[in-house]
Amino acid sequence: MASSILQALEIIAQNIPSLESEIIPIEMSVGRVVTEDYVATFDLPRFNNSAMDGYAVKVSDAGKKVNSNEVIYAGDNPKMTLVANTAIKIMTGAPIPEGCEAIVPIENVTIKDETLTLPSDIQINGFIRMAGEDIKKGTVFLSKGDVINAYTIASLASQGMTHVTVTRQIKVAIFGTGDELRPHFEKIEAHQLYNSNSPMFLTRSKELGCDVRFIRTSADTLEALEASIEATLDADIIITSGGVSVGDKDFTKEAFTNLGMQVLIDKIDIKPGRPTIIGTLGTTVIVNLPGNPLASMVNYELFVRAIIRKLSGRDDHLHGTVITMMKNDFSVRGGKHAVLLGHFNGTHFEPLKPQMPGMVSPMQEADGLILITPDVSILKAGQFVNMIPIKWDFCSVKKEELFSK
Repeated sequence: MASSILQALEIIAQNIPSLESEIIPIEMSVGRVVTEDYVATFDLPRFNNSAMDGYAVKVSDAGKKVNSNEVIYAGDNPKMTLVANTAIKIMTGAPIPEGCEAIVPIENVTIKDETLTLPSDIQINGFIRMAGEDIKKGTVFLSKGDVINAYTIASLASQGMTHVTVTRQIKVAIFGTGDELRPHFEKIEAHQLYNSNSPMFLTRSKELGCDVRFIRTSADTLEALEASIEATLDADIIITSGGVSVGDKDFTKEAFTNLGMQVLIDKIDIKPGRPTIIGTLGTTVIVNLPGNPLASMVNYELFVRAIIRKLSGRDDHLHGTVITMMKNDFSVRGGKHAVLLGHFNGTHFEPLKPQMPGMVSPMQEADGLILITPDVSILKAGQFVNMIPIKWDFCSVKKEELFSK
């Protein structure tokens, strides 16, 4: 019996474990997922410092004329104490001297004959960056399950951390099936087709941060399929396309089950892409996608991306949606749980026309997809829909409404 879209996503969430971790330099960790909490070992800033080039002053000297004969630069360790009726010139980032109650920016001070006239509206602690106001010692500044980006690196570096513990890189193996399919770098006969699915999944998996290898297209025999499978069982995910329907040479499922695959999902109630199988063989996740390019792409975006997020240990491994509006009226046949690829311009979603399971061209045009239920026959202009982005990642730590109704 086919699983529903939501059932398939729940099976993935419940049955796919996170991979083991490794320790790597922070400079190599962008896009990886941390596997433990990181606690600040000291305050950031480490000391009270000036937020502006200006003067360290007493609040009680507001509106007065004061003298200034000293300067504190960033990197200095000031030993002086500020007293009333004086000011100390100070640069941005420099430590606040003892006795300082506020910083007055240079542009707010009048200077005449080496005497400063201070403004009358000086606020206590004005323009002072307080120790710990950014990151407080003892607090978690990076949580288990967070994805590291370039700005995360700044936080780690600010704490003097050189290495980080992350989920190891996911290994993906990809091969296609079909005697008629040839690699795109070979010449083909009139009766043959180029394999577009495998290069697509190889590059998409790389784009999502995986370590990917490609296995040449397997011939349509059980022996050839089993040999290809056995050569890739060190991978975390094996992705095949084609050979999962009911044709005379559709041996893919049989080959995997012969080798011991435990089937988690046997077909999905989705249009396009119903003949999709997901299972496990030892610790390897098996994904058998349909041969039709657009159908396999849709199922990759919905289910393989979910598997990759779950393996990576992300907290936000669930699909997130962007609530947007239909640009125009769009009629659908209805009667099935369906996927529509479309353009998103930041305000409106516009389904692509045409988009058939065997097509290639709509995939490069799609910014996102929407899911519709069998009772939907028309989507009206201005109607709100829930779009799952394709060209960028938008994820959630809790289940969201995925269908547009």
